[in-house]
Amino acid sequence: MGRVLTPSSSPLSAAKRMEEQKLEKDLEEVKELLKKATRKRTHDVLMAEKYKLEMEIKNQPPPKLKEDTTEEEKPPAGGYTVKINSYGWDQSDKFVKIYITLNGVQQLPAENVQVHFTERSFDLLVKNLNGKNYSMTFNNLLKPISVEGSSRKIKTDMILILCRKKREEKWDCLTQVEKESKEKEKASYDTSDPGEGLMNLLKKMYAEGDDEMKRTINKAWVESREKQGKRDMPLDI
Repeated sequence: MGRVLTPSSSPLSAAKRMEEQKLEKDLEEVKELLKKATRKRTHDVLMAEKYKLEMEIKNQPPPKLKEDTTEEEKPPAGGYTVKINSYGWDQSDKFVKIYITLNGVQQLPAENVQVHFTERSFDLLVKNLNGKNYSMTFNNLLKPISVEGSSRKIKTDMILILCRKKREEKWDCLTQVEKESKEKEKASYDTSDPGEGLMNLLKKMYAEGDDEMKRTINKAWVESREKQGKRDMPLDI
């Protein structure tokens, strides 16, 4: 199985990527709903939202290139501590494997590379590599691991962390938080009823829109209700 590379990220840059993905998914759904819209007013509202989303995506700032690690502002005693944010991972039937690149790590004494495992987490600490310490922490792993069966290997310019699975089953991601985030996103957009999807989108547009957008949606709603009332009106009234 090929390695899955994860780019360097801070909480801020990760939030930006999630926002960009959310905007792109919103735009895709608006385009799909435009194909199904039959009322002119609804079509106009969706076109306005489509334009708004396209402009928001266009105006997103470009991502900043980051190195594999970022230094904290204040060095602790004994040198800087550098938080490792860049890694790759893959898995076999028995292990989840995390790859961390650190130039020259193979030259350190083995005791300078420490990993502490629990059933749902691990902490990596690399001491005094070129005058700096390096750390990485993973909490809330997706599934339990065997503490006794897990280990680390030091290779040329790389540390390989081997998390032994308690059950031989596939992991879709590394952490429970990542899984919940994906499920929440899927639930927001997954609907088999096009009418329900349109109504959910209009509610979202109304809640997040400016005053002009809210007036437009209100007007479309009132006109739609009036037309529906005329069609349903008995002939003798």
